[in-house]
Amino acid sequence: MEAGVLSLHLCIIKIIMKKIFQTNENTTATIIRIVLGLIMFPHGAQKMLGWFGGYGFNGTMGFLTGTAGLPWIIAFLVIAIEFFGALALIFGFATRVVSVGIISLFAGIIFTSHLSNGFFMNWAGNLKGEGFEYHLLIIGMAIALLVSGAGKWSVDYALQNKK
Repeated sequence: MEAGVLSLHLCIIKIIMKKIFQTNENTTATIIRIVLGLIMFPHGAQKMLGWFGGYGFNGTMGFLTGTAGLPWIIAFLVIAIEFFGALALIFGFATRVVSVGIISLFAGIIFTSHLSNGFFMNWAGNLKGEGFEYHLLIIGMAIALLVSGAGKWSVDYALQNKK
């Protein structure tokens, strides 16, 4: 009886994994994935490594848990999604999982920090803060990847076609 249950669980896991890594030979998805990964990487590298004028992991955790008041697990996920998620997107690994993380992260950023500032970015520096148009664009790109998958030149595509 236990072997049958284990076999069923393994079958379900295999079906779920197949859906997560499923993609096609879509070049558009490849372009969106790589561009989104390249846009996200500097932000993640600021938070994780202190590159590009960032505060690094400890400084960012301190800001997110102290000043921003986030629980430590959420602060950690913010850093992980932006850094490791960007790398995963560039290589096309677990693109749908990363996309869900990015959608959740940027929806949270909009609702906690930018919604009250309106739609537009503060290009001229005369608004009370930054709007959410950039964040909405990132969400749109992530939704496109959630629907399409990683595209042909990706780890997901290679895993999917491995027999």
